[in-house]
Amino acid sequence: MNLDPAIMQKAEVLIEALPYIQRFNRKIIVVKYGGSAMVDENLKRHVIQDVVLLKLVGFKPIIVHGGGKEISQWVHKVGMEPRFVNGLRVTDDATMEIAEMVLNRVNKSLVQLVNELGVKAVGISGKDGMMLKCDKKYAGGEDIGFVGDIKEVNPKVIYDLLEKDFLPIICPIGFDDEYLSYNINADDAACAIARAVKAEKLAFLTDVEGLYRDFEKKETLISEMEVGEAQAFVDSGALGGGMLPKLQNCVDAIKDGVSRVHILDGRIPHCLLLEIFTNKGIGTAILNSKEERYYHGK
Repeated sequence: MNLDPAIMQKAEVLIEALPYIQRFNRKIIVVKYGGSAMVDENLKRHVIQDVVLLKLVGFKPIIVHGGGKEISQWVHKVGMEPRFVNGLRVTDDATMEIAEMVLNRVNKSLVQLVNELGVKAVGISGKDGMMLKCDKKYAGGEDIGFVGDIKEVNPKVIYDLLEKDFLPIICPIGFDDEYLSYNINADDAACAIARAVKAEKLAFLTDVEGLYRDFEKKETLISEMEVGEAQAFVDSGALGGGMLPKLQNCVDAIKDGVSRVHILDGRIPHCLLLEIFTNKGIGTAILNSKEERYYHGK
């Protein structure tokens, strides 16, 4: 009997995914969703399809999303000019009001996409269930307004939603001791939430392919690295731009109990599935020293 090779190849792909499905059944994975994948409608649908599939094969996914580009667009629309200090948005009363409105709007649009695929999602912010308590964050000693630095995570509302088979979608708005609203960096929120719920995996969707030993040489993409190597990478000063705090967040998350952190190019369709369910993956996985490497190539 002559079978179409393409059909056999599909079977091989499914078999390759089997050990990962077995290993991570009922485990929590936090997906930090941001970058270009939030702006392009096709990429957005691919990301949501990936997360829904993860849930349907037994994972417990949680989405934490940003919305910086949309916030800047709305700030321009009302005649204001976005201002940043050390990469942090200066957030006065008016900007905070816009940020909360935009993030909640983005949140409900993601809920709708998940619901359309037959999975029940619930959209919440860090204020719900008193989840993300924060202090005022300063940029080099400068007061930049309502920008929050997370000091406490109460994950009860997340656990309640997971237990009732909902997919939580969280926007990074927190509160302080006086219950005022604060805008929180979505990377920081995702890491804090992953640590609090003892997630097995934390995946960052970014606008880069992963980590490179030499950014100018694309063949130096690192598939896997241990947390000690990642910390050395941070300390070396070789990283620039927004990747430095992102990698430090990854290291901190692993030191606090997250097993693996993945840095993925969200511009690649179905990047989550390709990273999680294939041996080599397509991004960079950072793991603690006790974790077994999945890929032993260079």
